[in-house]
Amino acid sequence: MTRGILIAGNESSLFSAIAAETAKRVESYASAPIPNRFSLPESAGSPASRMEAAGGSIPLTWNPTSPISARTLVLAAENRLGQINDAILICSPPPIYKGAEALTPEEVEVLVNNHIKGWFFLVRELVLYFRHLKAGSLSMVVPEIVQPRKSARGKNFQVDLLGPAAAASFRAFGQSVLVSSANEHCHPMGFSGCESGLEAGFAEWLFRIIDRGAKKNSGRWHQYKKRGLFRR
Repeated sequence: MTRGILIAGNESSLFSAIAAETAKRVESYASAPIPNRFSLPESAGSPASRMEAAGGSIPLTWNPTSPISARTLVLAAENRLGQINDAILICSPPPIYKGAEALTPEEVEVLVNNHIKGWFFLVRELVLYFRHLKAGSLSMVVPEIVQPRKSARGKNFQVDLLGPAAAASFRAFGQSVLVSSANEHCHPMGFSGCESGLEAGFAEWLFRIIDRGAKKNSGRWHQYKKRGLFRR
């Protein structure tokens, strides 16, 4: 049976890089991007559209606000791929630059539902799936999100309210999954440290660790460095 890979997460250059690296390893894979409901440059085109143009992607719909949608996504990926061997979850949230007082209730709902709560639903379904399958790897990926230092802030500086908050929640949740699922048949792994412009190298490094043996590297949080080194 062919290796079944599911990629889910925020539309971003990191998502696209991991999808491109996946396409080198399998003829087709399932992808479930979270649409960016805050801002997306019109000229760039979405990562989802770039993946479809490159071929290999089986696009699946996922509504992060719904636990039923999470279950449906896992079942749909299994039906299209035969089975899921590797699930790669990418929390690369889009930035939202405004003061807290300027946030609308709708934006707060999107932040919590799409970029925080949705991961709990999907991870639950994947752990249950891998427990039934008695095999599989679950990779949780978060990039390096760096806020400008105080000395570098200009007069019109505005902090990113979404990225760091969502990434910190995902990282904390991921750390708990690494511990709580240590005895599961699913092999959970955490990956971080990708900076802007290093996405392709990060994606290649990520798969080297997954391919090296999920059991050997599971239960660990791996930190990427430009030269390909990593630490716990």
